[in-house]
Amino acid sequence: MTTPTAALSAAGVSIWLDDLSRTRIHSGNLAELIATRNVVGVTTNPTIFANSMTNPDDTSYDAETEELAKRGATPEEAIMEATTRDVRDALDVFRPVWEASGHVDGRVSIEVSPDLAHDTEGTIAQAADLWAKVDRPNLLVKIPATKAGLPAITASIAAGISVNVTLIFSLERYAEVIDAYLAGLEQAKAAGIDLSTIRSVASFFVSRVDTETDKRLDAIGTPEATALRSKAGLANARLAYELYEQVFAGDRAAALLAAGANKQRPLWASTGVKDPNLPDTLYVTELVAPDVVNTMPEKTLEATFDHGVVTGDTVTGAYEQSRAVFADLAAVGVDFDDVTQVLEDEGVAKFIDSWHGLLGQVRAGLDAHK
Repeated sequence: MTTPTAALSAAGVSIWLDDLSRTRIHSGNLAELIATRNVVGVTTNPTIFANSMTNPDDTSYDAETEELAKRGATPEEAIMEATTRDVRDALDVFRPVWEASGHVDGRVSIEVSPDLAHDTEGTIAQAADLWAKVDRPNLLVKIPATKAGLPAITASIAAGISVNVTLIFSLERYAEVIDAYLAGLEQAKAAGIDLSTIRSVASFFVSRVDTETDKRLDAIGTPEATALRSKAGLANARLAYELYEQVFAGDRAAALLAAGANKQRPLWASTGVKDPNLPDTLYVTELVAPDVVNTMPEKTLEATFDHGVVTGDTVTGAYEQSRAVFADLAAVGVDFDDVTQVLEDEGVAKFIDSWHGLLGQVRAGLDAHK
């Protein structure tokens, strides 16, 4: 019998897991999810690694921490060693998926330090370091879509590094991200790099948009405002897919695709439902379209496998309806440009907080082993 996750894959959605741990890799759980849940990739971020490396029930990092402490490693060096090892091992698990998919999937992402979110040159340098240290062709280096991140995306793509662009909330910033990708491909082409080896996804966040917008709608409190709750996230993502279709059908992209380049696929991130009144598979089943990625927390993945109802494409026929949502939001007084700026600022701040929390805990661990 076809499972909902198999149906989702058949509809053109690549299912990635938004989680990674050493235990998940070495226990065989990751391989099991590939076999039974149609998982074809993984995304990580500082919060995920913080949860994994500081889990008191997970002793898999202890020996490595002791060794690093004896070498006098800094917390930053220790995190780099541990996380690149985990990502490398996960990439090896996904290697058959990478080969079977024609190098489309089988991807694992690792993020540059959140402290570099507003540092272009630092991001460029660390992206190159991560690419070299992990040394796997199915890696994606995660770079945030901040203003400083945009030129770093271009430079990294130009150097032949595959990139996952993260923390995209607005259509305007998404357009800049696509432009940064195409500019990088143009530079790579001029440098004689094989464009077919470069891959990228653009991570467009969904549920956080509803959380922030709904908070403002609740404050407005009118029946018209209440009627718009939980509609902005889907509408925003659907219009992002429309933009993807338009740009990659244009002349600039066509010239690069003809030279062997790949499209930068949209990736739906932040797909765990935060409002208990909503269906727990909302940001999966309502964002089905060809050639997209949906990266899910395990809870959302299991909900989708258990009772997700996949009815085919739920994106491309909803563009006008999505535009109407934004017209209605403006009419009740929601400043959506401010919504997306707040979300970007908060997203960067949350990752920085997680990063510094992880640094502190790793520092304590190293000190305990000295």
